[in-house]
Amino acid sequence: MTAKTINTNLLDSLRRQREERVQPLAGKKGIVIGIANDQSIAWGCAQAFRGIGADLCMTYLNEKSKPYTEPLAKALDIPPSLYLPCDVREPGQLRAVFAEIEKEWGRLDFALHSIAFAPRDDLHGRVTDCSQEGFAMAMDISCHSFIRMAKYAEPLMTNGGALFTMSYFGAEKVVENYNLMGPVKAALEATARYLAAELGPKGIRVNPISPGPIQTRAASGIGRFDELMEHAAARAPSRALVTIEDVGMATAFLATDFAKLITGDTMYVDGGYHVVG
Repeated sequence: MTAKTINTNLLDSLRRQREERVQPLAGKKGIVIGIANDQSIAWGCAQAFRGIGADLCMTYLNEKSKPYTEPLAKALDIPPSLYLPCDVREPGQLRAVFAEIEKEWGRLDFALHSIAFAPRDDLHGRVTDCSQEGFAMAMDISCHSFIRMAKYAEPLMTNGGALFTMSYFGAEKVVENYNLMGPVKAALEATARYLAAELGPKGIRVNPISPGPIQTRAASGIGRFDELMEHAAARAPSRALVTIEDVGMATAFLATDFAKLITGDTMYVDGGYHVVG
């Protein structure tokens, strides 16, 4: 093989970007749903998206959460018109967010869903004992809201796009104290695969992200979470816990055109824990 026969398209593209200092998400428009505070995994993702050029819309849960999230929106240079309330339990709020995106941008390139909830009693008890109401609420907030997000995003992704949601290893294997969220996250991952198949012909990719254990507000509801983190750090091939920044950069990569043919798969960002856990 001679030098003339080697395909160097990718090398040439990377070289041009390096010389021109092009950011891989420059000009892309995205939404991040689920930032609670500066410890949120979604915050790590938002920083990464913004850091490589994306323009963002960001939601907050309610007025009570604004003191924790409004400074973050300002740090990302998000205009007030795209810092929007979104409680997926409130009829019409999620739809209104996407209506505002259509009004402001007319299109969307990627969307991140980082929402999970289960009633405390159902989360701390056995799956066998969970209530019908608690199970239905956990599934609606943690899983069906992702379907609704995909439905509203689809008509805005006229040039293709990417959808992401946050999962966990407990979707695949039984993790002590993860309880009800295990079946819920398993449903979420299965949902992502079906969405990937349905939306793929339109160039819309769908990937669940599965981080290792991170001390977030949501994780604080899981019993003996400190022990889970210690076990992960000791067992993971990397012998280290992941950070929200680690998850953010991996997710941001999937939002770029470099990952345009990666869809339907769960992206593990856990130091390799899933292969030995």
